[in-house]
Amino acid sequence: MLNFNRLASLSCLLLINFAAHSQLGFSHEIGVIAGPTQFRSDFGSRNEEETNIGNSGIGIGIVHYISFAYSADCNCYTTDTYFNDHFKLRSEISWNKTNLDHHGFWVAPDKTGIESDKLRAHSGVAENFDIGMQLEYFPLSIRSFQAFAYRIAPFVSFGVHYTSFNPKAKTTYGTGDVFNPNDIYFGWTQNYVPGVTEYPINIDGGSTWSVVGSIGARYKLGVLSDLMLDLRWQYYFSDWIDGLDHNWQNYDRKNDWLIWLNVGYIYYLD
Repeated sequence: MLNFNRLASLSCLLLINFAAHSQLGFSHEIGVIAGPTQFRSDFGSRNEEETNIGNSGIGIGIVHYISFAYSADCNCYTTDTYFNDHFKLRSEISWNKTNLDHHGFWVAPDKTGIESDKLRAHSGVAENFDIGMQLEYFPLSIRSFQAFAYRIAPFVSFGVHYTSFNPKAKTTYGTGDVFNPNDIYFGWTQNYVPGVTEYPINIDGGSTWSVVGSIGARYKLGVLSDLMLDLRWQYYFSDWIDGLDHNWQNYDRKNDWLIWLNVGYIYYLD
């Protein structure tokens, strides 16, 4: 279940931050982003491309930028410092969802045993709501880009997000109950002892922090608009994002992570 109280609190903090920077006179940009995701989780084996490609989803979001290069108060450039001309602060609210299945070696057509059938029957959903901030670095001058000295401005960014996750899981094997050890893969439950060890499936949901890094570029469409391409890597501080946590023969990926290629439209507010 999504932790809306915490998300509401963090949203309020972001709004306060926007207001504070508005008072300081920095200029603002707002935009929308969307694109395909690849969720790297405990479904499938580590580094198995069939799983990585097969477990793809979608992400959408709203982004807000604070630009230190331009002052909205006077419609003029700010003090010419390296930081002001090469950094922007990005805030974001986003959502992503990926349907998860087992692909690759353990469910290949030649695998005809009961345990392979259990893997084929098991599926899940990773659904996440994010809110957070990133600091973006532009190697080229932000002022020169805004003045059309060049049309493409590359950037890299790093930040921290708060993630509320709401996974789902189901199976069509046996009784159709993922919480029946006989209906899911034996390797995950062979060491499970009720009340002593943790069951490998948990769909209660929860919240965690994550680190986000990205590389991308902006393309100047007009004086007040840019097109953005952004490739993101996001690492969660939890292994329950997909609702599955097992450590069978070290095939567990440890904590879950995400790759997101998104396209965005950015509009300059002032």
